[in-house]
Amino acid sequence: MSYRAPVKDMLFDMQYLANIDQVAKLPGFEDAGLDTAQAVLEECAKFNEGVMAPLNRVGDLNHPKFKDGHVSSSPGFKEAFAQFTAGGWQGLQHPVDVGGQGLPKTIGTACTEMLHSANMSFALCPMLTDGVIEALIIAGSPEMKDIYLEKLVNGTWTGTMNLTEPQAGSDLALVRSRAEPQADGTYKVFGTKIFITWGEHDMVDNIIHLVLARVPGAPEGVKGISLFVVPKFLVNKDGSLGARNDVYSVSIEHKLGISASPTSVLQYGDHGGAVGYLVGEENRGLEYMFIMMNAARFGVGVQGISIAERAYQKAVQFAKDRVQSRPVDGSIAASAPIIHHPDIKRMLMTMRASTEGCRALALTSAAAYDAAHHHPEPEARKQNAAYYDFMVPLVKGYSTEQSLEITSLGVQIHGGMGFIEETGAAQYYRDARILTIYEGTTAIQANDLVGRKTARDGGQTAKAIAAEIAKTEAELTQSGSAAALAVAKHLSAGRAAFLNVVDFVVANIKSKPNDVFAGSVPYVMLAGNLIAGWQLGRSLLVAEAQLKAGSDDAEFMQAKIITAQFYAEHILSKAPNIGQSIVAGGASVTALPLSSF
Repeated sequence: MSYRAPVKDMLFDMQYLANIDQVAKLPGFEDAGLDTAQAVLEECAKFNEGVMAPLNRVGDLNHPKFKDGHVSSSPGFKEAFAQFTAGGWQGLQHPVDVGGQGLPKTIGTACTEMLHSANMSFALCPMLTDGVIEALIIAGSPEMKDIYLEKLVNGTWTGTMNLTEPQAGSDLALVRSRAEPQADGTYKVFGTKIFITWGEHDMVDNIIHLVLARVPGAPEGVKGISLFVVPKFLVNKDGSLGARNDVYSVSIEHKLGISASPTSVLQYGDHGGAVGYLVGEENRGLEYMFIMMNAARFGVGVQGISIAERAYQKAVQFAKDRVQSRPVDGSIAASAPIIHHPDIKRMLMTMRASTEGCRALALTSAAAYDAAHHHPEPEARKQNAAYYDFMVPLVKGYSTEQSLEITSLGVQIHGGMGFIEETGAAQYYRDARILTIYEGTTAIQANDLVGRKTARDGGQTAKAIAAEIAKTEAELTQSGSAAALAVAKHLSAGRAAFLNVVDFVVANIKSKPNDVFAGSVPYVMLAGNLIAGWQLGRSLLVAEAQLKAGSDDAEFMQAKIITAQFYAEHILSKAPNIGQSIVAGGASVTALPLSSF
C-alpha cells in the first residue's frame, strides 16, 4: 500500500497537546498558528506521499553504487532531492536571516516524521544537514556563516558529521585524527572517519563535513578535541567552487537496513592534507558537536516514530486483505480477514498506541524547544529548556526501542509473508534496527538521562514533570468515565514507580554506581512509557470534551479514547515492574564473575 501521512493525528497533537497557538504567540512565530501548520502539513504530505514514498522500495532494491571514490545515488533520488530543495523543505525551521522559513520546531517535527516515513534512507541526508546548519549558526564565525549557511539552508550543498573512527566507536576520547595549523590560519586534516551518512554522493555539487580532530599539543581525552569545517570542494571568495579538497570516500558500507543511504568511510589527508577551518576555539570541538548530536538524537527519535507509522499502516492493510481462519466468536461462518482475530487486533493496537504515544511525546517536546529559544521571559525559557533536555534521551531512546517492537509486530502480522522480502514488511524491521544504535546507543541515552538529566539537579526536573502528570491524573479521575479512570489508575502507578527510581538514582549514583547504571536503560523505558502515557491521557480528556461539545469527527475522538485506554492497560501497566527491577535488581546484573561468561 502507499503511505498516507497521519496529518489529522499530527494536527490534533499540535492543537491540543503542544498548543501550537501558544507557540504562535512567541516572538518570531506570529504567523505559525494552527492554520499555517495545517497548510504546511498538507503540502508536505502531498510531496512525501507522491514523490518520496514511491522511491522507498526502489532504493531498498537498488543500492547506491561506489566506484573509484564516487557514489551514485539510488534511481530517482537525485531528482527527488531537487524537488525537495525547490519546495524549501530543507530550510523549513531555520532562521529567515540565513534563508530559511523560520517555522517552529513543532511544525518541523511533523514534517520530519513524514519525510522519514516516506523514505528514511533519503531523509537522513537533510537531517544531517540540519545538524550542520545548527552548529554553524551557534558556533561558526561570521565568515563561515557567509560562505556556507545559505547554500546549506537552500539545499545547494549538504552536510555531514564526522565523529568516530575505527578504533574509537562511541568513545570519542580515542579520536586520533589530527589537524595541523598552517600559516594562513587554516589547518591540514589527516585521519579516517567511519559511518559517515551521505558522506559522498551525487545529489549536490559540494558536501560540507564537520570533523572532530586534535591539534598538536591538545590535552588527552575529550577535552583535546577540536571541530573543523572540511568541504569536499574548497570555496572561492566569490562563492564558486574551487579545488577538490583532500577528502575521499574509500568505500561505502553494506548494511542491514537503510540501504539507499550511502554510509562512507572517509579518508582525510592522503595527498598532503585536507584543508580545514576551525569552528570556534581549539579543544572545544565536542561541545560544539553536541549541538549537532542533540539535534540528530531528537531527529532519530522521530525516525523511530516514522518507521513505526509506516509499519503500522502496512500491517493494517495486510490484516484487512489477508483471509485466514474463522473468527473465534463465530461472527463469520467462513474464513475471514485476519483483522477479525483478537490477537491481530492486540498487535495492531500495540503498534497504534505506541506510535501515537511517541508522536505526542515528540511534538510536545518540540513545543518546549520553541519556548526555550523564543519565550520572552527568562524563567519560562529556563523551565522549557530543562523539560526539553530531559525529553531528548526519551524521544531518542524510548521511541527507537519501541520502533523495534512495532516493526517486528508488523512482520508477525504478515506471518510467513512478512519474512520474505517481496511484501516489503521486512524492510521496515531492517531499517528500524539502526535507530537504537546511531547518534548514541540506548545505553548512551540512558547514561545521559541518569547523569546529566536526573542526578545533576537532584531529580528536580523529573519531579516537576511528575507533578504535572499528577494534575492530569486528577482531571482523569474527575472525568469519571471508565476509560479515564483506567488511565488515571495506571498513570498513578507508573508515576509512583518513576519517582521511586528518581530517588534511587539520586541517592545511590555515587555510592552504588554499578547498581544505578545497571538499570539505566530500563529507566529510559520507564520514563518514556510514563510520559507517552501521560500525553495519551491528556488526549483522552480532549477527546471526551470534544465529544461532549458535539464534535463533527466523533469516530476519530472515540478512537483517541480507546487508544489511550489500551495504552494504559497493556503498555503503561508494565511500568511498576520495570521500576522494581531498577531499584532492586542491580546486584544480579553485575554479580556473575567474568570467568562465568
